Amino acid sequence: MKVLVVEDEPDMLESITESLRQEEYTVENASDMSSALVKIGAYDYDCILLDITLPDGNGLNLLEHLKKEGKGEGVIIVSAKNAIEDKIHGLDLGADDYLPKPFHMAELHARVKSVLRRRRFEGNKALNFKGLCIHPEEHTVDYNGEQIELNRKEFDILLYLAMNDKRLVSKMAIAEHVWGDHMDEADDYEFVYSQIKNLRKKLKLHHAPVAIKAIYGVGYKLDVL
Repeated sequence: MKVLVVEDEPDMLESITESLRQEEYTVENASDMSSALVKIGAYDYDCILLDITLPDGNGLNLLEHLKKEGKGEGVIIVSAKNAIEDKIHGLDLGADDYLPKPFHMAELHARVKSVLRRRRFEGNKALNFKGLCIHPEEHTVDYNGEQIELNRKEFDILLYLAMNDKRLVSKMAIAEHVWGDHMDEADDYEFVYSQIKNLRKKLKLHHAPVAIKAIYGVGYKLDVL
């Protein structure tokens, strides 16, 4: 799952980013409105943590931009401004939640999980494909009760394909969603192919009722058998 943290306080930005990475999210960050707009325009995220007070603008304006562009990210406003007017305005603009500072990281994690369940999984804690169960919060996969051991990237790829069930997704989209900013370090997308190859083997070994189909030169999609 991919999260964008928009926060101008360096210590807070680092704390939130590292805390979410420990929860095995792919995390990117922006410390001002202009860089956040660039990232939002170029990439898709599952959840955005948004501060209101930014050095070059108001986070609520960024939220308004998101909704006008029809972006589907879940948004949690995380701000020291606890005025009821800001809270109401943010929720009216389409924010999913409002978390005032200071807060415990455990509460932030719970809020993020709640938004992701509502936005991506229709309120469910697992995705089920004919007995193949993907558990986003536990980062586990099982088929008919037997766990399938996947590494972090294999799991993230399977979850991303499952979230885009029967839709064709490109190698670039998979790389951006699973590897985030670190994909820029790669010369090509062979690392995506390698992970998918191993993932296919593991799913086949457990007779899982899904197949990852490749459309040459375009991308991949998850088909239920």
